[in-house]
Amino acid sequence: MEGIIKFTDENLKEAFEILKETDKDLYNQIDKATDEIRKNVFCGRNVKKKLIPREFSRKYGIDNLWIYNLRSGWRLLYSVSSPDKVQILAIVLNWMNHKDYERLFKF
Repeated sequence: MEGIIKFTDENLKEAFEILKETDKDLYNQIDKATDEIRKNVFCGRNVKKKLIPREFSRKYGIDNLWIYNLRSGWRLLYSVSSPDKVQILAIVLNWMNHKDYERLFKF
């Protein structure tokens, strides 16, 4: 199911664009991931509702969370929303390395 990719805010979008200069490989990985997510918003791994970090639920008001695995243990976190019946949004919440991912999910 195709969707539209959005970032949670301009700061996150700018951080993504800065990666073009600071970490081209990670930028390319995220760019490829967002292309795949755009083509199929459910291509990531769904997190069970009870495991969604409370800070994400509070901060973003989400009730679903998806994880897309990137290189070297990095993860892209996104949520799927359908503001109307015609459009599906995949909202990029963050990307993080494996250590921060484990800390967030308390592994």
